[in-house]
Parts: sequence; structure tokens; C-alpha cells
Amino acid sequence: MTTNREIHLASRPQGWPTEDTFRLVETDVPTPGPGQIVVRNQYMSVDPYMRGRMNDVKSYVPPFALDAPLDGGAIGEVVASEAPDVAVGDTVLHNLGWREYAVLGATSARKVDPSLAPVSAYLSVLGMTGLTAYAGLLEVAAMNPGETVFVSAAAGSVGSLVGQIAKLKGAGRVVGSAGTAAKVQRLKALGFDAAFDYHDGPVRESLREAAPDGIDVYFDNVGGDHLEAAISALNLHGRVAICGMIAQYNDTEPPAAPRNLAMVIGKRLTLRGFLVNDHGHLREEFVRDVAGWLREGQLSYDETIIEGIDNAPAAFLGLLRGENLGKMLVRL
Repeated sequence: MTTNREIHLASRPQGWPTEDTFRLVETDVPTPGPGQIVVRNQYMSVDPYMRGRMNDVKSYVPPFALDAPLDGGAIGEVVASEAPDVAVGDTVLHNLGWREYAVLGATSARKVDPSLAPVSAYLSVLGMTGLTAYAGLLEVAAMNPGETVFVSAAAGSVGSLVGQIAKLKGAGRVVGSAGTAAKVQRLKALGFDAAFDYHDGPVRESLREAAPDGIDVYFDNVGGDHLEAAISALNLHGRVAICGMIAQYNDTEPPAAPRNLAMVIGKRLTLRGFLVNDHGHLREEFVRDVAGWLREGQLSYDETIIEGIDNAPAAFLGLLRGENLGKMLVRL
């Protein structure tokens, strides 16, 4: 038997989670049964949507169970296998993160080629993060060449890719918002035409200055004042791809809706929420495009890597506070 360390949900947070929300637990890694594999996780992902799963409410995914390990995207090496199609030494992507060793059915894992890219990339630019950006911009928002695109939380793992993909697909102007001056400079280095720190003043005024002719597409990772500002700035028949609303994930009171929702009518706007799992049919096209852009040096991605399973809660809390540049990962 091998000792395993995993992070359990110790309590359901009211408002902002704390370190006490989590508990580090030592367990044993059992021998895999028929059709199962054991994976030594190398990297795990922390993502904003995980905050919602800490609440005991009905949603599009079940809530995390108390006194049980959390889960989420992870990648690692197979160290034991009782499945004919998966060999020891294979690198696989799966959804049992927040633990050093994962035991799962082989059909729940996807083999990847570690020679094509660093394995962490399969949790970011070549994984769910990248597909979210690609599908949200090109299919949900249906961006057309020449249009102006606004991205909130634009220095994050999804937002930074949205802006770059928009430019690669012919956007006329791309604007991003971020939470620090350093992140604003990073966005400009990535090719954004304009970027602003949302702490510097009202988002509506900053967006008006950055996009004086209005915007055609808004990729929403934040909600709140960003969504309200975008509604005011959107041109006729503008589209909003609503990926997340991190501004309200830790609120204890119901959020106020944008005060200008009536503008949706006159402008004939489309506001559409989406989940990346609904767009799996784009995966082959996405991988082909993104792999080509990476190979040609046309697409960049950032990762913020925290060391050790015991620091996974701190990584998650840092993500909620906006301490990451690009994808927040934990190396195990």
C-alpha cells in the first residue's frame, strides 16, 4: 500500500472560503480492480466554478460532499493498471484532482501525448481552459472578423486566450480588463489593443475610453459592473458569451442585476450562458488550430504554479483573489 494525501471539504463556506474550509487527509492507495487504473497526479487544476460546488445547492454539477475529497481536472502518470487499453507509464487526463494518487475506471481517463507539449498545457491552453475560450468566442458569441471584442478577467487562464484567439481570427479591436497594472501590461504584450485596470475608475468609463465606437462581443468572466458596462457599450445586435461571474461567487446576499437590462431589448442583444462540455464537437478543430498557433509562436499562455498538495487550498483562495496570471495549477 502507498500513502496518499488528499484535500477534503471540511465545511461549507458562508461567503469567502478560508483555509479551515479544507482538510488534508492521509489515506492508502488500494490496488486497482478490473478495468481500473492508478494515476500518480503530476498537476491539478483549481477553477472558479469549484466555489459554487462548495455550496449545497442544485446546479449543473453536484456539490462537493463534506468530509470527502474534492475533484477537478488533473493529469498524471499511470502507475498501476488493470485495463487492457491503458499501460503503466501512460500519461492521462482525468477529473480526480485534489489528491496525489487517483484510482478510477480507465474509461474515465483520456490518454495524451506528453511529447507534444508540457503536460501542464493539457490543463490549460490545450485543455478545458483553451476549449472554453475557443468555443465561447467563436461559437457562442459567433465573433466575426472586424468586430470589437471586450474580455473581462482578461489576464486569467480563459480571458488571455480569448483575446489572442480574437486577434488571430480577425477581430478589429480587442479590449481587456484586469486587476493590476502588471496584468494590464501583460495584456498589451499579448496583443490586446487596449487594456485597463478596473480599480482605476468606473468600468463603464474605462470601457468607453478603450472602445469609443462600442463593442460587438463581450466575453464575460466577471458579471456585476462589468456586465452592466458591456450592455451599455454593446452595439446593435451585440452578443455576450457568459462564461462566469466570479464577482459574485462569494456574496452572501443576492446580487443586484445590471441596472440597464432594458437596453437588451432596444439593442436586440443576445446574452448566452454556456458550459464547455456542450461544445465537445469542436475539440478536433480546436486542437488543430491551437496546436498550430503554438507551434508557429502566434499564441502564448501563462501559468501560475503552486507546489504541493498541502498548498492546494491556498492556490484556490489565491485564484479567487486574482493572484494568478494565466492558469492556476498545483504541482503535486
